[in-house]
Amino acid sequence: MKTRAITAFFFTIVMLGSVLLGGTVFTVFYLLLSLLTLAEFYKLIRTTEIKPHVLLGYIGGALIFGCLAARQLFEIDVKYLLLIIPAIFAVFLAELYRKDKHPFTNISYTFLGLILVSVPFCFFYALGFLKDLEIYNYHFPLAFMLMLWASDTGAYLFGRKLGKNKLFPRHSPKKTWEGFAGGVFVSVLVGLIISFFFTEVSGFVWAGMAVLIVSFGTLGDLVESMLKRSLDVKDSGTLLPGHGGLLDRFDGLLIAAPLVFVYLYLILY
Repeated sequence: MKTRAITAFFFTIVMLGSVLLGGTVFTVFYLLLSLLTLAEFYKLIRTTEIKPHVLLGYIGGALIFGCLAARQLFEIDVKYLLLIIPAIFAVFLAELYRKDKHPFTNISYTFLGLILVSVPFCFFYALGFLKDLEIYNYHFPLAFMLMLWASDTGAYLFGRKLGKNKLFPRHSPKKTWEGFAGGVFVSVLVGLIISFFFTEVSGFVWAGMAVLIVSFGTLGDLVESMLKRSLDVKDSGTLLPGHGGLLDRFDGLLIAAPLVFVYLYLILY
């Protein structure tokens, strides 16, 4: 318990610093974090029958995130995103030179890592440039993190005290509908408090963002649990003592970040 608390304290400090210290720090930190999480995913799923193209996956992930970052920070033409296309087909070509019985399994898991890890991190990163496409603003990514943490806290407290009805026992036997409702309540409350400080959108919009984060953050958690159960592992890694791996800590971002970005983009534009 002590190890878990210490890890949580330093993790919180680092995460807050990553969004509050400016656009360059935000960019470098989340580029590295997305690649580390992708590496953890590939390590997790690699078996005697599954051999993803790890190096090409890293290159693809770096290109996706790097081209987006270059567009936001340096106004580089969006045409450089076309570099992703040869990286995609390189995976198919590389598999031709392997003597493997399941070539398309390897190809599929290589792309799954990019879809499940790299793309969601890109959408979270893009929240920092949502208000002004060329100027970094920490309000949306910070609010996202605060609401996600509030969701986890509310779900834990309400689930522990009131939890009786299982939410999705097949993949996560500890989650309950009462915990989910508690997560919504606490996260919406945090969203309404945020609305007094960050006035880009109304309190109603912040509350809607909170509901999306809780709903799809929970589904992201369940998807990651489904992945771990299919591989018969408890934690995705050991990088964070007492908390498991990076995928364990960022599973709530995987599905929620893209949908929150779309929600806010449609409202702002």
